[in-house]
Amino acid sequence: MALRLGLFVVATAVLALTPGPNTALTLSRSASQGRRAGALVLFGVEMGFLVHLFLASAGLTALLLAVPLAYDALRVVGAVYLLYIAVRMVQGRRTLGADLRGRPQSAWRLMGSGFASNALNPKTAAFYLAIFPQFVDPRHGSVFLQSLTLGMVHIVVSTSCNLIWVFGAGSLAAFLERRPAWERAQRWLFGTIIGAFALKLLTERRHAPV
Repeated sequence: MALRLGLFVVATAVLALTPGPNTALTLSRSASQGRRAGALVLFGVEMGFLVHLFLASAGLTALLLAVPLAYDALRVVGAVYLLYIAVRMVQGRRTLGADLRGRPQSAWRLMGSGFASNALNPKTAAFYLAIFPQFVDPRHGSVFLQSLTLGMVHIVVSTSCNLIWVFGAGSLAAFLERRPAWERAQRWLFGTIIGAFALKLLTERRHAPV
């Protein structure tokens, strides 16, 4: 059991350190608005994992991925949201870091952006559906409780790994604040990356659930 859990930790750590839309969003917020903003976005991302965790543990994720219309609806909504984030990002620092009235974004809005980015991503749902059966053993008790335990371990590992990105990118905020050209370049870089993830999600074909 300990070996199984250790392998799961390694697998989730590799996943957390692999670039994706959540990582790009967290990095961009940290670099443009500082560590606090990045940490709030990361908190929202992890809350999104909770949604997928409970759906997978309750068996609802399998149902979602088995119904093409439901999967495609979630995929399109998630892709459109990522495109929205990408466009806002390249529009400018003020647009990215403030609401329509020019006021700084609240903690709720920052967390909400991370939550929506993750909760609307069907690939996260597919990950849980694919990974849990590899590490859950009915002989060791309730499958539901084992799935919840693995999910919470994943969230802890993901948070720990992504905090490295937050603190690293957050140290660039002051540097970019004093250098508009560099700040603009990072906005276009991350905006393009997030836009690419959105287009990939929008155009990919649905795979049968594992």
